[in-house]
Amino acid sequence: MMERLNLAIIYGSASKGRFCDTIVNWLVPIILEDGDFLIETIDPALIKHTPRSGRQNCPVTTQIRPAIAEADAYLIVTPEYNHSFTGELKLLIDSARDEWCRKPAGFVTYGGISGGLRAAEQLRNVFGELHVATIRETVSFANVWDCFGDDGRPYDNATARAAVQKQLADLKWWARALRDARLPLETLEHAPVAGTGPQQGIQGTLQNQFA
Repeated sequence: MMERLNLAIIYGSASKGRFCDTIVNWLVPIILEDGDFLIETIDPALIKHTPRSGRQNCPVTTQIRPAIAEADAYLIVTPEYNHSFTGELKLLIDSARDEWCRKPAGFVTYGGISGGLRAAEQLRNVFGELHVATIRETVSFANVWDCFGDDGRPYDNATARAAVQKQLADLKWWARALRDARLPLETLEHAPVAGTGPQQGIQGTLQNQFA
């Protein structure tokens, strides 16, 4: 049996009464049924303000950063806000940098007529700067308030489930491929190299190899 992947589900809203709670509660059982993911949630509602000492030094963000670092993949559940995504989500993203690197991310978006797709397009630009590979498959709910019933499930549950399962299959492929590629590189970067004096890691290794 293959080792399971750490999936971080990231809330895209910190607003009271946010709809992403409904969507995440519907998503989690589907992801668990897949059997290949361990889930952790990351919530921007935990970040109340930007401290003067800087986002990355905030006591709250120092708790969030390990969860970002330990994840093999990310699933961002976000609304569209003014043709983009929320400021709370941007604050969460900016609370870390290297922790995001060389991992895949998928999007579940929701909103009005656009289904939140413009939020995903903006997020692709941001995550590209952080070396995050965003996958093409996006699950989107247009006019989301008309999509879900009182039981918290989409009215067209079969179609929505199929879209999520297709997205998870793609996310899983990227997560495994990038994890396998990251681990040897991380080992090489942190390994001491004999005979190179003060030089260590990948640069020292390459210089030693071609000396």
